[in-house]
Amino acid sequence: MTQANSLIQKYNVAGPRYTSYPTVPYWEEQDFNLALWKQSLKRAFDESNASEGISLYIHLPFCESLCTFCGCHKKVTKKHEMEQPYIQAVLKEWDLYCQLLVDQPIIKEIHLGGGTPTFFSVEHLTQLIQGILAKAKIADEYEFSFEGHPNNTTREHLQALYDLGFRRVSYGVQDYNEKVQKAIHRIQPFAHVQQVTDWAREIGYTSISHDLVFGLPFQDLADVLHTIDQTNSLKPDRLAFYSYAHVPWIKGNGQRGFKDQDVPKDALKRQLYEEGKKKLLAQGYHEIGMDHFALTHDKMYQAFQQENLHRNFMGYTSSKTQVMIGLGLSSISDSWYSFAQNEKTLEDYYARLEQNEIPVYRGHVLTAEDLVIRQHILNLMCTFTTSWQDQTLAFPELPQVLQQLQEMQKDGLLSIESDRIQITEQGKPFVRNICMAFDLRLSRKMPNNRIFSMTI
Repeated sequence: MTQANSLIQKYNVAGPRYTSYPTVPYWEEQDFNLALWKQSLKRAFDESNASEGISLYIHLPFCESLCTFCGCHKKVTKKHEMEQPYIQAVLKEWDLYCQLLVDQPIIKEIHLGGGTPTFFSVEHLTQLIQGILAKAKIADEYEFSFEGHPNNTTREHLQALYDLGFRRVSYGVQDYNEKVQKAIHRIQPFAHVQQVTDWAREIGYTSISHDLVFGLPFQDLADVLHTIDQTNSLKPDRLAFYSYAHVPWIKGNGQRGFKDQDVPKDALKRQLYEEGKKKLLAQGYHEIGMDHFALTHDKMYQAFQQENLHRNFMGYTSSKTQVMIGLGLSSISDSWYSFAQNEKTLEDYYARLEQNEIPVYRGHVLTAEDLVIRQHILNLMCTFTTSWQDQTLAFPELPQVLQQLQEMQKDGLLSIESDRIQITEQGKPFVRNICMAFDLRLSRKMPNNRIFSMTI
């Protein structure tokens, strides 16, 4: 067995993806309420709106069909009459937030996620964005982005959103093999992806992203390399190349179109990543944080180089803001000091708004310890290094954490210095495992059942 394979077997455990700390299963919901969320948001907004603005994540949950690899909150429907009530609800939620915040919000970032944002008509998307911007200013260095489905993104969608200030679009590609596409219930020919990529370029989008997934059912090395070759022929500015999170124990996510044994595991799965990554690097892409790649002209690469890359519930972003407000069904907001999640069903989401209430149903207020650990995990995820040279980032359990990392140091995954740790090139695929050593809430209370996907 090669060393790389033995390391994979050794470190391939269930672990979080660290889009937040504490991770959602460890939120102390009993100590949270809407009043505390409002208080924390106002504090963070007052501290940061004038200097860096805020980010908005808007969840557009409708999909015409269910992709079985998806772990997002969505509502599968072909009823487009659901669009208008939903847009009205999101605008009402935004209005409630604007009433709460004394100053006019300065918007630095808007991201439309889903679901399928392009399920919505051009008219309704225009109505949504105009309604949002009517109550806000736009930051000088702003970034508006959306997720487009290659099968239903029209040139009109792209043009209308471009006219509203959007310059970045992300397309979910996953894999070009038809057998894999059938298993995940996402049939989309290369010609569709090429068409929407070309349209975006012609219109003037400056950052086009493709999402690729490795470890999908029936996928083999030839599939991954073929998908990357096809991707390279279109040269998106950035791409995500991430591991399929197989979570068959979660009800309602549709991951049933295949058997567990159809999913690549261990050494094969890692080979898909390593060989795929090698090909991407040879094509001029640079590895950014975990699972992301970008060309040198892209803002994400530049943010990584300048060490101001940020990570939140939207994933990696080059537009760091302290405040992120999540609008829409199941969206999560982040004030840095606390997290808040919206209701997960349409009925409950609408019911709260009818009561003129921000539709938050759970959250977590970060403790002083949480804030320190959060910073370390963020540093590791975004820069592959963290330091406690600044005494405010030291914490009592640090010696135990470093003790835990000794083994990884022996395996060549990181180096421990007097006041910092540095992840090596070999250690980058194991960044989730390294973060887990810092995750005090996880180490104090290991889950009894499966709640996270595998790390490798």
